[in-house]
Amino acid sequence: MTDWAPIAKEYDPLKAGSIDGTDEEPHDRAIWRAMLARYVPNKGVTGDPHLTLFVARLNLQTTEEKLKEVFSRYGDIRKIRLVRDLVTGFSKGYAFIEYKEERALLKAHRDANRLVIDQHEVFVDFELERTLKGWIPRRLGGGFGGKKESGQLRFGGRDRPFRKPINLPNVKNDFYGEGSAEKRNWSREGTRDWRTRDREHERSREKRGPERERSWGWGDSERDSKEERSRGRERKDRDRKDRDRDRSRERDARKQRDDDKYR
Repeated sequence: MTDWAPIAKEYDPLKAGSIDGTDEEPHDRAIWRAMLARYVPNKGVTGDPHLTLFVARLNLQTTEEKLKEVFSRYGDIRKIRLVRDLVTGFSKGYAFIEYKEERALLKAHRDANRLVIDQHEVFVDFELERTLKGWIPRRLGGGFGGKKESGQLRFGGRDRPFRKPINLPNVKNDFYGEGSAEKRNWSREGTRDWRTRDREHERSREKRGPERERSWGWGDSERDSKEERSRGRERKDRDRKDRDRDRSRERDARKQRDDDKYR
C-alpha cells in the first residue's frame, strides 16, 4: 500500500468500488460485471487522447457552439464532439473537447471544472477511455463517480478520489503535480501539531475529571433541598385542587337554592 494515491493510475473495478481502494471482494453485481467485461475502446474515435477533455453533466440544451464559446477562452480548440443519441439526436449530456496544445488542455482542466454553463455545473476531467489502462465504462459497471441512491459509487477519479486508508502511513503524493514542497511540509507539521494538541487535551481532561465529578456530584444537603422543593410543589397542587373543588360545591349549592326559591 506504499504506492497508494487518491487518483487511480490504472483502472481496477474492484478497487474503484471501494472507498479507499482496499476491498478484496466486490460488494455489488455491477462490479462483478465490470470485472468480467472485456472492453475495447471505440476505434472510430479520432484525435489525440492526451489533448482531449471529457466534459459531463451538461444541460441537454447546450450546443457545440456554446461549448466552443466557453472553452475556447483557454486555448485553440481542434475539435468538439457532443455525444448524441443515435435515434433521437438529442444530447446525452457529455462531450469531448480536443485542444491543439497541452498548455490549453491543462488550463481548462484546472479552471473549467464546476463551471456553470446554461444553469448546469459541469464536470471536467481528462479523457480516460484511451489513456487509463484497464478502463471500463459506466454502462458495464465501471467508470468513476455515481450516485448514492444507486448504491454503486465508484472511487479513484477526480470527482470522488480514494480516501486514505486508516492504517496507511503518511505518503508523499502529488499526482497532478500541484502544490509546492513548502505546502507539503506545512501539512506534515500541522499533523504533528494536531497530535500534540490531542495528547495535551487528553492530559488536561484527566486532570479536570475529579474536579468535574466533585462539582457535578449531588451532596446530601442538595438532595434534601431538591426533595423538599418537590414536596412543596405537590402540596401546592393539592391545595389548588381542594380550592377548586370547594368553589365547585359552593356554585352547585347556590344554584340549588336559587332553583328552590323560584319553584
